[in-house]
Amino acid sequence: MTAETTTLQSVEVYTKGTKAWFTDKTEGWISTTCISNTINGNKVTITFQGDNDLKDYVFESTIAEIEKASGGNLPPLRNPPKMEYTDDLTNLSHLNEPSVLNTIRTRYMQHLIYTYSGIVLIAVNPFDRVALYDPDVVQQYSGKRRGELEPHLFAIAEDAYRCMIREQMNQTIVVSGESGAGKTVSAKYIMRYFATADDQESVGKKKKQGAGMTEVEEQILATNPIMEAFGNAKTTRNDNSSRFGKYIEIQFDEGANIIGAKIRTYLLERSRLIFQPQTERNYHIFYQLCAGAPVSEKREFELGDYTSFHYLNQSGTGTIPGVDDAAEFEVTQRALSTIGLSVQLQWKIFRLLAALLHIGNIQIGGRGDAMLNDSDPALLIATKLMGISSTEFRKWIVRKQIVTRSEKIVTNLTPSQAHVVKDSVAKYVYANLFEWLVSVTNESLSSPDLDKVVTFIGVLDIYGFEHFKKNSFEQFCINYANEKLQQQFNQHVFKLEQEEYVREKINWNFIEFSDNQKCIELIEARLGILSLLDEESRLPAGSDQGFVQKLYSNFGTPQYKNYFKKPRFSNNAFTIAHYAHDVQYEAENFLDKNKDTVPDEHLALLQGSDFEFLKDVLDKAAANNPTPQPENKRMSMMFRKPTLGSIFKLSLINLMETIGQTNVHYIRCIKPNEAKVAWEFEPNMVLSQLRACGVLETIRISCAGYPSRWTFEEFADRYYALVSSKHWDNKANPDMSQLCSLILDASIKDKDKYQVGTTKIFFRAGQLAYLEKLRADRYNECAVLLQKNMRRFIYRTRYTRMKSLAINLQCVARRKVAQAQLQAFRERKAATTIQSCWRRYVARKKYLATQQFILKLQTAVRGRQARRNLSTVKEHFAAIAIQRLVRGWFARKHYQAKRQFIIQLQSSIRRRAARKQLVSLRSEARSAHHLKEVSYKLENKIVELTQTLTTLKDEKKAANDRSAALEAQIRTWAEKYEKLEKKSKGLEARLQEPTVPQDQWDTLQAEKDQLATDYKSSLDKIKTHEKQIIQLTEQFDSQKQENERLQKSLEEAQEKANKAADEGEVAELKSQIAALKAQLTQVLHTPRRQQSSQNQGSNNRSLSPIPPASMRSVSPSPISNDKPLDTQALKESLTAPTPQQQQAQEQQQPATSSGRSPSTASPGSRKARRNSTADVPNNRGKTSIDNIRHAELLTRNPRPTSIHQFGSMLGGKAGGIAEAIGENPEEELATILTDQEGLQEEILEGLIKALKMPLPSLQNPPSKKEIFFPAHMIGMTVSEMWHQGSIQESERLLFTVMDTIQKQCLSFTGDEAIVPCAFWLSNVHELLSLICIAEHKLGSEVHSGSRKFVSWQDFEKLASTVKFELQCLEDNIFHAWMKELKKRIGKMVIPAIIEGQSLPGFITTDSGRFFNKLLTGSSQPSYSMDDLLNSLNKVWRTMKCYYIEHTVSTQVLTELLKLIGVSAFNDLLMRKNFSSWKRAMQIQYNITRIEEWCKSHDIPEGTLQLEHLMQATKLLQFKKASLEDIDNIYDVCWILSPTQIQKLISQYQTADYENPVRPEILKAVAAHVVSGDKSDVLLLDSVSLDDTTNPFEIPVPRKTEIQRYLPAWLNLKRLRRLTLIIQYQKDQEPAVDATAIASP
Repeated sequence: MTAETTTLQSVEVYTKGTKAWFTDKTEGWISTTCISNTINGNKVTITFQGDNDLKDYVFESTIAEIEKASGGNLPPLRNPPKMEYTDDLTNLSHLNEPSVLNTIRTRYMQHLIYTYSGIVLIAVNPFDRVALYDPDVVQQYSGKRRGELEPHLFAIAEDAYRCMIREQMNQTIVVSGESGAGKTVSAKYIMRYFATADDQESVGKKKKQGAGMTEVEEQILATNPIMEAFGNAKTTRNDNSSRFGKYIEIQFDEGANIIGAKIRTYLLERSRLIFQPQTERNYHIFYQLCAGAPVSEKREFELGDYTSFHYLNQSGTGTIPGVDDAAEFEVTQRALSTIGLSVQLQWKIFRLLAALLHIGNIQIGGRGDAMLNDSDPALLIATKLMGISSTEFRKWIVRKQIVTRSEKIVTNLTPSQAHVVKDSVAKYVYANLFEWLVSVTNESLSSPDLDKVVTFIGVLDIYGFEHFKKNSFEQFCINYANEKLQQQFNQHVFKLEQEEYVREKINWNFIEFSDNQKCIELIEARLGILSLLDEESRLPAGSDQGFVQKLYSNFGTPQYKNYFKKPRFSNNAFTIAHYAHDVQYEAENFLDKNKDTVPDEHLALLQGSDFEFLKDVLDKAAANNPTPQPENKRMSMMFRKPTLGSIFKLSLINLMETIGQTNVHYIRCIKPNEAKVAWEFEPNMVLSQLRACGVLETIRISCAGYPSRWTFEEFADRYYALVSSKHWDNKANPDMSQLCSLILDASIKDKDKYQVGTTKIFFRAGQLAYLEKLRADRYNECAVLLQKNMRRFIYRTRYTRMKSLAINLQCVARRKVAQAQLQAFRERKAATTIQSCWRRYVARKKYLATQQFILKLQTAVRGRQARRNLSTVKEHFAAIAIQRLVRGWFARKHYQAKRQFIIQLQSSIRRRAARKQLVSLRSEARSAHHLKEVSYKLENKIVELTQTLTTLKDEKKAANDRSAALEAQIRTWAEKYEKLEKKSKGLEARLQEPTVPQDQWDTLQAEKDQLATDYKSSLDKIKTHEKQIIQLTEQFDSQKQENERLQKSLEEAQEKANKAADEGEVAELKSQIAALKAQLTQVLHTPRRQQSSQNQGSNNRSLSPIPPASMRSVSPSPISNDKPLDTQALKESLTAPTPQQQQAQEQQQPATSSGRSPSTASPGSRKARRNSTADVPNNRGKTSIDNIRHAELLTRNPRPTSIHQFGSMLGGKAGGIAEAIGENPEEELATILTDQEGLQEEILEGLIKALKMPLPSLQNPPSKKEIFFPAHMIGMTVSEMWHQGSIQESERLLFTVMDTIQKQCLSFTGDEAIVPCAFWLSNVHELLSLICIAEHKLGSEVHSGSRKFVSWQDFEKLASTVKFELQCLEDNIFHAWMKELKKRIGKMVIPAIIEGQSLPGFITTDSGRFFNKLLTGSSQPSYSMDDLLNSLNKVWRTMKCYYIEHTVSTQVLTELLKLIGVSAFNDLLMRKNFSSWKRAMQIQYNITRIEEWCKSHDIPEGTLQLEHLMQATKLLQFKKASLEDIDNIYDVCWILSPTQIQKLISQYQTADYENPVRPEILKAVAAHVVSGDKSDVLLLDSVSLDDTTNPFEIPVPRKTEIQRYLPAWLNLKRLRRLTLIIQYQKDQEPAVDATAIASP
């Protein structure tokens, strides 16, 4: 392809509607639109119209000129609107100067101050406080790759940190820019990022506890206020301008932990100490000292207001708006203390600073010779503070000494020379003090063990390129440093470009870039400017004019004409052509500033000072800058004192060597306007800075090669529509590289415009814009095709509808005519019908009226006759009733009088007989012998009753046997009857046949009659037996009544015994009566149990008496208070038996032993319950019930359950507790409690450490006793210890238990901590409740006097301490539990809510639809919404099953939901590629699922925690086309701050068919952000892992009682024995109470 063809193609791009840029004096560049493009022969004329001013802009040129410039003189093309908002300038399709400027300005107007330009981060100073550096923002960028989030200096810092860890290579971050661009603040925040970012990925990285930092990190941050106070000053361009350069090395160990730092400084501006231009200030520390020093120190140092010092009042400006110097002085003091400087040493520093201020106030007079008064106050104060002789100091200010070989010559100085000497001393002292301070800071920050320093990250904060109206030695050095840095930057960028091309294996040619090596050699060569300056400085008669003349003579040759120029109108200046701009330097004071020497006399005077601190400062500065050793005597004078230029050159060379050995990252700070107005943008000023900082040079280098590069997937996803769909059909499984080649071949004919690498495609500048145009044309064609077909469909649909409508109208009209005719027929028919009905109605009405009259007349006549008859009947009835009542009253009166007389007579007779009987009974009752006889009679009676009951039982058994025999006989007869009936039916059938003989039929008939007779007799016998059973039942009831009567007589006897005189006999009778009562109770109750057992074992109902027996139950039954204990054991424990009692027992024993047989009760009749047979004796044989129970256990939920422990321990025997306890339970209880080690071991190991907690389940939830038994066992033990008086032992036990529980809970992490922490949280609160109840109960007993307590005050103190410690334990468990829950949930939030896409039909990917369709193996989020909801369900289920209070449950879930809402919202806010309406719909759907979960679990307040996220999704889905839409967004999204809304809208990702948000809309949104509004934050406060939003409040104690429940699967012998004894004591309390009531 020829060059002319290429030129014509480049011109043809400017079609109508094409956007391009034209230069402008005020705006830099303005946007225009092409309205015509004319090529007339060799002449090209393109007309444009301004987009804003509507002016015409005409471009005229020739084909030859355009071809000669390779199209460079054509108007730069403007990028499509969608690409203008990119955050990386290298992504621009048209990479040119106006596009770069426009993108930076557009983002700046959106309050986005950071933009990438390849490897460079461009930072535009907002001159306002922005919410971009909060700790939450730091954590958002920690661990993120560059490009995942919006551009930020934290992303650069994180990139450097990751490169250091990954490559084990030192890193450097170069922060450059002109004064006021924000370099110092940027460097400060970078260091703060390294100190505060919490890296969770690095192995060996120490986790930061809370918000704390290590001591080294705090010291590193403390260097910022120190360096700013001593090295920064207010200038016309910046209120906090760094007047020196610094390179801070942050040192790291193998685990990437900060272990130290080191600071290097460059070129402190010494002249600022003695002079400041208008509106500028001296170094901050002097103003801070004058404003913040205490009164005593001010008096000691003779300090006053800053206006009283010459060094501070020259500029007329001493304050900075918004800055409090006194407060800043306190900050500086704290920072000095942080790095290890004591307060005494600090005040020595301030003393030296005060001396320098007083040196500036020394008054030097005289006309020819300088004069200085000996009594000058400033002189005396300054020399006093510095500890030197005022006379000597005065002498060598006004005089100088010249040393020759033979003599020393002393001459007088002029006043101006004396001022120079005085100021040079002040500058020398301050410069050495600054170096000393840096050296001390390094000693404090540096790692003591250098072997531990593995890598470092350097932060270079250095001045940018400077070009003023008058440029002096400082500007020369600054620009020299920037030349070196620009050379390194160009080489680095070029190197990266070439490495990229080599790595992708593409054909490339050498890219030329502007190498400034010649300019650098001009400055630093052997005979360069610095060497000539040093040479002239060492000459005794050297001058600035002589220096300039040497420059003219050395560099006036053609070799240097492009870099060195002689000004046309000055002989005392020179011009250097720097990479950014030509700068003219005035040679005045070059030599003085370069030498910066102090007379030897003053040096000796200062070194001999009495102020030791001053000597240390000078000695350390001399050690840091040693004088080179001369090679011979001739060179001794040359090397006596190094010049400032040589020192700077050497340090700069060392700096470049350090940077060259590191991986460099660049941050270019831009100052948007000169007036430092917030959010104002001056395009021309920014353009000049972009040129000066090398950004445009980087772009030029990129444009010389292949600036645009796309991966195969990205290119195919973007431009697949340019080829036929058969090439990218998913079914054909196309190859990416082949598809891209097809697209390129079909779109770009010139092969030189692109290169295909191994993974990427490289394009020349402008090719992407061409492809975008092809893509837009292709989509327009598709849109036109769609519109054509849709319009055809619409018009055809409209025609069919009109046709159908016409037909329908015709149908309607015809229907209306037919309906009218039908209506006429109906009206005629209706008229005829109405007439006939009306006539009928009139005739019937007349008839009814006549009939009604006749009926009313008949009714009236009949009613009058009936009323007359009724009156007569009522009179007769009343007379009869009165007669009956009177006769009855007379009869009753007579009867009652007789009855009353008889009753009175009977009562008198009976009273007399009763009194006689009472007297005889009283006399008998007084006789004890009579009582014994009565008791003997009662015992004999009981024996008789027992024998009678035995007889009745035998009779009942015999009756049952007879009944069974009769039933068997009946069944036999029934079977015979059935057989005969069948046989008779057969015979009857045979009888129907004519062949059956008559005799046989008669025989069968007779047999049938006989069987019927037998059956009737059997029924009669059964009825007889039933009558006998009823009689036996009546006898049993009578016997029961007899027993009740005997029991009543026993009670009467007991009442008589209470009145006996002999106390011994009365006590013996009481015990006998109690034994008799026990026997009587056994007699009464045993038959009932046996009867019920017998009824369960037999299907036939039997009511006959059963002999008494102590039946042993197969299944152990729990012991309760309503069942009697073993009467035999109880009787033996109460009293010794009498002979009659022994005889009764001997008679009873055979019957009892005969009744001990296993119960035959069926398993189906037993009530189902949880039980355990772990402690049942093994000598009992297994029954069918055991086998059934074993099968049930195998199929049941394996959760360990148990019945009440005592039944399982005693095997269900009646009276088992008394046999198991022994004779002295109190002593055994005390023995168990005394064995503290064993008891404590069982509690710690069995109940805490090795405990198998019941799992939470809503289908089979555990009961409360299965959850709380550890707390109840511990509470029971402690309560018994308190009752025994073991206060100290209980204290030790409780504290050991609490410590073990806490360690046990803290030992679990992650998902394993959910169940144990919740279990113990609930148990600890249960234990707290039991402790409170036990304390209250014990206190009430002590106060009521029923219990004596030796040290009640100690107990109260212990109880309060234990309750407090339990509350602390509960709080610790809660927070540890919450921390693990937050860690677990926190990992799921972002993948599940933000990245998860559960809503079908709106799925989007970061790389696009096509890429997702072809690459089926795309990674899915690590967690889904189901995982998140399952985790919440598990937490809720655990709290529900473990009976945690509702308030605690609500707080836990609310805290977790807040974590979800805040984390998801902050992440969405910081993700630049997730702000689209499709993503918003997915996120909204996920939020809706969480809200539904909250509603279903009764947590309505939980949805409030997601309001920020919900409104953010609504914002992304709202329309953003007009200002009215923006107002609607602010109305609906009321909870979002203006900064958050601005952030979401500014990074909104438009779809292919969406129009980008217009700049005026973005500007209007940015205008809502008000500076200084503290409530206007960017990120929500992150939810702390270690603490909760609301303090945890301990719930009120529960109303509970100690449950003596211990699962059978726990082998805890002491606790089980202790529980048994306590239960026995509790069961004994009612019996003891009953005995106490019976006693007199």
